[in-house]
Amino acid sequence: MFRITKDTAIGELLKEFPDSADILTDMGMHCLGCPSAQRETLEEACMVHGLDVEDLVEDLKGFLENM
Repeated sequence: MFRITKDTAIGELLKEFPDSADILTDMGMHCLGCPSAQRETLEEACMVHGLDVEDLVEDLKGFLENM
């Protein structure tokens, strides 16, 4: 079972759940195709974009539970 945490790499998340890209882009992460973003963790991406990683993780979990 795939578990989403602040340490989840964006590339892993998108591979497992391609529709999660909608949540990430809605929050301002528009560089999902960038090679460095693929290895970046959710926490690292949130730091770069000035977002709260806990909020993002909860949003992603809620989104995926409703799929």
